Amino acid sequence: MQKLKSHFEVVSSQRGGILFLLLVCTGLLITYLFVDFNREPALDISSEEILALQAEIDSIRRLREEENKPKIYPFNPNFISDYKAYTLGLTTEEFDRLKSYRQEGKWINSVSDFKRITGVHDTVLDRISPYFKFPDWVTRTRRGNGFANRTSSQASSEIIDLNAATLEQLQEINGIGPALSQRIIAYRDKLGGFSHELQLYNVYGLSDEVITRALLRFKVHTPAPIQQLNINTASASDLATIPGVSFDLAKEIWEFRRLRERIDSLDELTKIQGITPRKLKLIQLYLSVE
Repeated sequence: MQKLKSHFEVVSSQRGGILFLLLVCTGLLITYLFVDFNREPALDISSEEILALQAEIDSIRRLREEENKPKIYPFNPNFISDYKAYTLGLTTEEFDRLKSYRQEGKWINSVSDFKRITGVHDTVLDRISPYFKFPDWVTRTRRGNGFANRTSSQASSEIIDLNAATLEQLQEINGIGPALSQRIIAYRDKLGGFSHELQLYNVYGLSDEVITRALLRFKVHTPAPIQQLNINTASASDLATIPGVSFDLAKEIWEFRRLRERIDSLDELTKIQGITPRKLKLIQLYLSVE
């Protein structure tokens, strides 16, 4: 009993703490009994002002999302890259079908052609087809003569001989205006007629993209003859007569051949600084390895 009693005895230094604890408990009890914790928050998130502000924030967020989406500009569906196909929403299989079709030398000339060849879903087609841009001559012919129902082989009958093309016909190609069309004809006259479509790459100001579009409409049907030079016997002066080859470049080709004693393939010329694959295609028209 004496031992139990000792547990309830407190010294004077502990009484203050016990009193403070009782006061805290009493204060908490009174707060719980008399304070209404169910009052509405000071900020009413359902008010018209808050809802209007939230709507404005949502609108800005949607606008930012639209700005961050890849932008689509008018394009010819015959010339899309892997990345372009990805941004347009085409699957790998759909792009592979398009690529295989183009590698056969065939052309897509309408939205229905694109749908038939790729098998793209209508949702994707409806979104991207307004941006399809076919050559002007395809669009006009399709509009006037029901071109959408014609085959690619039938369309080839519209191809014009590049050596007979007029200024007006050249200017029908998107990217070729009066200045470039005159430049093409002037270069044709200088050559005495085109021998190959690749010679368009020597016309100053014509981009690869514009040339690609032009070759949908024009081909060389009546090629001018080219007297090819034997690269293994030609002098530097002879090589300098090739269109697009300066005398300095001709000298480098000549020295390159002398060091190797013989060139067995014109592809070896790409090892010369300044001869790009595109320039090599042009040079090859005038050279042989006989």
